[in-house]
Amino acid sequence: MTDAPLTLDPATTAVVLIEYQNDFTSEGGALHDAVAPVMETTGMLPKTIELVEAARAAGATVMHAPITFAEGYNELSSHPYGILKGVVDGKAFVKGSWGAAIVDDLKPADGDIVIEGKRGLDTFASTNLDFILRSKGIKTLVLGGFLTNCCVESTMRTGYENGYQVYTLTDCTAATSQPEHDNAISYDYPMFSVPVAAEDVVAAFR
Repeated sequence: MTDAPLTLDPATTAVVLIEYQNDFTSEGGALHDAVAPVMETTGMLPKTIELVEAARAAGATVMHAPITFAEGYNELSSHPYGILKGVVDGKAFVKGSWGAAIVDDLKPADGDIVIEGKRGLDTFASTNLDFILRSKGIKTLVLGGFLTNCCVESTMRTGYENGYQVYTLTDCTAATSQPEHDNAISYDYPMFSVPVAAEDVVAAFR
């Protein structure tokens, strides 16, 4: 956490919401049961909703980064392994499905940007995220979403490498276990970002 009050310039700040999709966020989602316990301990969904409302009101850029695949997952190897094997085995994030849809509570509003083409872990890797950020003069990223130690962390690392000021939300993230979540926040996040609580970002936007 930061010692001094956080200050953010809305004109050069983007809140990037990674995979707030029904398969993660909602009862009945393919991967929801795996992340639900950590979602509950962090209170990530209501905190994210409050933060996004504050960001929009302040004039900051709000970006959504969903991951989707065509039915059959032809974009991936025929022998996926690791986290993407779990996605395939769970039949998660199929384009056009309820599970792949952004949760209603965070449905993109007019003026929000939906990043298209995310097929892997790092939001920068297979999308035009960096182009959009630089075109809009964005210098600061505020990251939240799923998984704490996977897509959020991968995006955080590249944002750091690409020269952005990165803030990662400790309580607007969730992993498939509390130890994995806590480990990422304690040991990885401080190396590549400034870990912050949602309330600190909300206060900075007001």
